[in-house]
Amino acid sequence: MDFLTVLGIIAVILVGIAATGIRIVPQAKVMVVERLGKFHNVASSGLNFLIPFVDSPRAIEMRTGNRYMRSNLVDLREQVMGFDTVQVITHDNVNMEVGSVIYYQIVEPAKALYQVENLALAIEQLTMTNLRNIMGGLTLDQTLTSRETVNTKLRMVLDDATEKWGVKVTRVELREIEPPQAIKAAMAKQMTAERERRAEVTKAEGDKAASILQAEGEKISRILRAEAERDAEIARAEGQKRATMLQAEGKAEATRLLFEAIHNGRATPEVLALRYMETLQELGKGDNKMFVPYEATATLGAISALKEVFTQSEDAPKRAPAPATQQQARAAASLNAQALARNTVVPEHATLPGGTPAVPVRRQRPPVEPQDD
Repeated sequence: MDFLTVLGIIAVILVGIAATGIRIVPQAKVMVVERLGKFHNVASSGLNFLIPFVDSPRAIEMRTGNRYMRSNLVDLREQVMGFDTVQVITHDNVNMEVGSVIYYQIVEPAKALYQVENLALAIEQLTMTNLRNIMGGLTLDQTLTSRETVNTKLRMVLDDATEKWGVKVTRVELREIEPPQAIKAAMAKQMTAERERRAEVTKAEGDKAASILQAEGEKISRILRAEAERDAEIARAEGQKRATMLQAEGKAEATRLLFEAIHNGRATPEVLALRYMETLQELGKGDNKMFVPYEATATLGAISALKEVFTQSEDAPKRAPAPATQQQARAAASLNAQALARNTVVPEHATLPGGTPAVPVRRQRPPVEPQDD
């Protein structure tokens, strides 16, 4: 073997050794480099050169799903770690299963490798332990209704514990809470009873509102009906008032026309007396009727005067009648006729022959003074 061949072999070996010292780190990942077994530096993303047989990467054990894997690269992205359900006991001694999910991020790779032996296992055990402690201080109802409170408390505890490991816990979520079957059945019955109670309350409130609205409707209806009846009575009274006024005006007009007719016709007292007697005959028709004139004394006086006249006429051959006595008889007859005409009283609805209403005369004539022949 000549010198050139040996030199070529040495060159190839040196190139191979140099190639093993070149490392390319992906984006969002780093490599922890140890030199002679001691922490040297953290190789960032990109091309990095390591001294062969002197520098070496430190492997980290990470959890992927349910498996633990070793890798020379440390992932700086936010990672999620899900845990299976664990048995917890609440403050009121209810045994239940709780599953959780944790989100974390490695912010200092050197601490994550040198401050804890197995970062993934440490986070898992720390989460389960603190979850049991927090759930043990809450009752069943609080655990079901206070998930946000449990998440906040668990995140604060884990963040404080993992800070020295170079890990930042960003979020913790309770994935599921599974009470025992007996508790589920009791909760279902409670939920059914609560819904039935709400339904009864809602129905009672609806019936109450309906009753109130119905009462208000009846009240308004009665008020409107009373107002309508009042308006009807007022209108009816006004109609009756108007009818009475028109009837009175008609009677007044008829009386006025009758009086003008009698006045213009210049009726004598004898005619008025005759009309009065005819009216009395009309009013006396029928059974069970009795009519008494208003001034019967005037009629009796007239009859007495006529009797004296007839008596004097029979005694005329014996003695001559005195002029004064005849004049007095005529004057008495005239006065009696006028009194009959003035004091004639006719019922309101009585009529004279021919359909003319019989009404009293509104003014009186002055008495006629007796005159000597």
